Amino acid sequence: MGASPSPTFKNCSSSLSFLFMFLIVFGSSAFDFATSAEEAAALLLWKTGLQDPHARLASWQHPSNATGPCTWFAISCNGAMSVTKINLTKSGLQGTLDRFSFSLFPNLEYFDLSVNSIFCAIPSQISQLSKLVHLDLSANNLNGLIPSSFGNLTNLTYLNLCRNFLNSSIPLEIGNLSNLVELYLNTNNLTGSFPPTFVNLKRLRFLYMYENMLVGSIPLEIGNLISLSHLSLYSNNLSGPIPESLCDLMNLTVLELYRNNLSGPIPENIGNMKSLVVLNIMENKLSGPIPISIGDLSRLEVLYIRDNLLSGSIPEVIGDLMNLVVFRVARNNLTGHLPQNICKSGRLNNFTANGNRLSGRMPESLRNCTTLYRVRLDGNQFTGNISEDFGVYPNLDYINLSDNKFYGEISHKWGKSLQLTDFEIAGNNITGSIPPEIGNLTQLGLLNLSSNHLVGKIPVELGRLTSMVKLILNDNQLSGGIPQELGSLTELEYLDLSANNLSQSIPSSIGDFAKLHHLNLSKNKLSHGIPIQLGMLLQLSVLDLSHNILAGEIPTEFSSLVSLVTLNLSHNNLSGVIPSTFDDLHGLEFVDISNNQLCGPIPSNKALQEAPVQALQGNNGLCGNATGLLPCNNSLFEKIHKSKTGSKIVHIILPPAVGAIVMASCVIYITLLRRNECEQTDKGDMQPKEFELRTISIFDGKLFYEEIIKATEDFDDAYCIGRGGFGSVYKAKLPSDDLVAVKKLHTPSEGEWSTRKELLNEVKTLTEIRHRNIVKLYGFCSHSKHSFLVYEYLERGSLFSILDNDEEAKKLDWSKRLNIIKGVAHGLSYMHSDVSPPIVHRDISSKNILLDDEYEACISDFGTAKVLEINSSNWTAVAGTFGYVAPEFAYTLKVTEKCDVYSFGVLALEVIQGKHPSNLIGSLLSPVIREGKMLGDLLDDRIAPPTDIVLVELTTVFKLAVACLHENPRFRPTMYDISQIISLKISDIEKGQVGR
Repeated sequence: MGASPSPTFKNCSSSLSFLFMFLIVFGSSAFDFATSAEEAAALLLWKTGLQDPHARLASWQHPSNATGPCTWFAISCNGAMSVTKINLTKSGLQGTLDRFSFSLFPNLEYFDLSVNSIFCAIPSQISQLSKLVHLDLSANNLNGLIPSSFGNLTNLTYLNLCRNFLNSSIPLEIGNLSNLVELYLNTNNLTGSFPPTFVNLKRLRFLYMYENMLVGSIPLEIGNLISLSHLSLYSNNLSGPIPESLCDLMNLTVLELYRNNLSGPIPENIGNMKSLVVLNIMENKLSGPIPISIGDLSRLEVLYIRDNLLSGSIPEVIGDLMNLVVFRVARNNLTGHLPQNICKSGRLNNFTANGNRLSGRMPESLRNCTTLYRVRLDGNQFTGNISEDFGVYPNLDYINLSDNKFYGEISHKWGKSLQLTDFEIAGNNITGSIPPEIGNLTQLGLLNLSSNHLVGKIPVELGRLTSMVKLILNDNQLSGGIPQELGSLTELEYLDLSANNLSQSIPSSIGDFAKLHHLNLSKNKLSHGIPIQLGMLLQLSVLDLSHNILAGEIPTEFSSLVSLVTLNLSHNNLSGVIPSTFDDLHGLEFVDISNNQLCGPIPSNKALQEAPVQALQGNNGLCGNATGLLPCNNSLFEKIHKSKTGSKIVHIILPPAVGAIVMASCVIYITLLRRNECEQTDKGDMQPKEFELRTISIFDGKLFYEEIIKATEDFDDAYCIGRGGFGSVYKAKLPSDDLVAVKKLHTPSEGEWSTRKELLNEVKTLTEIRHRNIVKLYGFCSHSKHSFLVYEYLERGSLFSILDNDEEAKKLDWSKRLNIIKGVAHGLSYMHSDVSPPIVHRDISSKNILLDDEYEACISDFGTAKVLEINSSNWTAVAGTFGYVAPEFAYTLKVTEKCDVYSFGVLALEVIQGKHPSNLIGSLLSPVIREGKMLGDLLDDRIAPPTDIVLVELTTVFKLAVACLHENPRFRPTMYDISQIISLKISDIEKGQVGR
């Protein structure tokens, strides 16, 4: 037997083992503690460069124990106490990444700084986070390049850089990230083409690169991304065809390519994408037919192909899409009938095919499609009996069947679509009467039955439609009186009953339309006097009572119509004198009182003094300092204007006096007529025989003028994209492929050439200003035939059109909306403070704010702009859009920068609410509203609620908007103050460092 180990040796061995283990454990702990301490120090260093208004980083203090930063807010560690996760999303932080020591975080796997205010560039050292799996820097203010060193982060599975201001091309090195599953680069300013190296991203499932400035074609190799389920490339400048290889992506569920310049046909093999749920390729230049294979997309729920150049018919196989909910094919060149089984599935709720050349009757499946929510079929050639071809739609919110060839009568069954807010069947061959059941549609805001052959009376039941904003029944054969009950429509803003056979008197209840701004009762058989209650319509801007048999005098109460711009009382039997109170209608621009029995002097109102002969002729004894009128006999008409106590004298003197005046008028009229002919000839000589071009440096004189005429086919209506008070706007594509907006000014009538000269002089001044938030005015042409302004063309159109469209409004998230408000503020601040002399726009409204591809706001339409003269009172006629005009401007006619400030306040509230804040403005005296305590209830509910940090900014903007609407202009902030406050960091706002 061998000897046993001695006890001494055994104890020594145990001691050595213990010592060895102790050294290992202690040494490891010491190493972990050192790493943890370094990471803590690095985080504290980064903190010193951050602003933390919500004190989210309060727990980031020098560690007093061995836990290091592992217990700090937003920090997670592994078992060795090394930082593995930093999640600071929505923390309100402001600062940069310059002080972040990436090399000291060897174990960081998850890094999320989304929805903060991190600015400047992304450091290239970020590639030192070698273990990074998840990186989210979205919704910040980062700019500059995407570092090519990103290609070293080969463990990344999630990369999100969206909603920043990155402005480089996408580096090819991102193709090295072979483990990437989700890539979000959308909503930046990225340029260049689709990187060919992306074909290596075989595991990629989500690829979002929409809302950038990418160019070129979609590469054929995209078919290699076999795992892709979501592909969103919309709102770029991509061109060329949709590659057929794209249809090999069998796992694709969402494909969004809209708002590009893609051309060619829809691939025939599109039916291969069996998993597709959403297909949106609208607003491109795609042509050819809709492929039959589209019927193989059995899972498809949303199909948008509107606003292309597609032709042929809608294939019958559309009815085989049993999951289809939304189908939009509007504004193409489609012909033929609708598919008979278009609503075979019974799920279709949104169908728009307006603006095509479709014909035939409605399919039976559509008549029975009770799920329908929104339908637009206007602007086609559909036929059929409207009372038979449509059913009962309990969920229907909007339907427009206008400008087709429908006939028959309006069925009483429409009264069962109780959710309807918009009902339009204008421009058809509808007969019969308006069914009283329409009065059941209490949600109705717009009813347009114009340009049909409707007969009978206007139903008194329409008085129950208390939500009505627009009622349009013109160009029918309606008879009887205007129901007194219509006075219940207190929300009404637009009423057109013209060109009917309405008779009797205008009801006094018309004075209850407190919000009415457009009233047209012309071309009827209305009689008796004009009700004095019309003077209560303080918002009225257009009033047309012409071509009736109205008698009596013009009410003196018209002096209250301070918003009135257009007044037409012609072709009636009105008598007496024009009230001198017309002098108070400073906003009046157009007036026609011809063919009545009016007499006496015309007031000194500018619109009357400068009215053309045609607008005053056909009266008996009008006189005054206006073209075609005799001078007044002051002593005679002083007696006429006095009270009836002098009536006997008037009756003795007036007949021979009038006879003498009439005889003299004949002689003078002939003389004036000849003189006018000479003056017009002379004036024509004074007007430019050749056009005058001003400050259009990028174009060439006469050649440019001819190109505009050719590009618009001599201003054909097909190119018209909008109309306004000063002219119509046309879209013109020049031979250079440049797109411009051309505003053709209305041809001036007699006596307006001096006004035109003033306008052109102001436009000349406006051509000198340049700002990113002001539409570029290239210049103008003044020609004896056409005068026009030339502007930059912006594809997205007006803010009004976007907010008015639910689908487009949903794309305006809170970040975009705040940016729009800031942009308008900066543009107005520049006009008021940085230009000498200052320029006041006078017509800031959502219709005059245009948006570019990145939703950047640009102020447009300077037709009413006023250059403020130093040491002048700057009196001017009322201008602007109803609902945006400062109240003092309408009364004093003194234009100041504070007029624009008021309009800006209305606009800012409109962007926040998603609609014009007409109801809100009246309640701003409430402290609860004024302090923004109910802001959450006022926000546009079509988009997701804002984050906490965005809500802070919205509250600030809301309070500024309220301040802009102060009744006293002296207490409104300046646009410079507003611009500065909006630009301040949120931390400064919350600390109360913003002064008035």
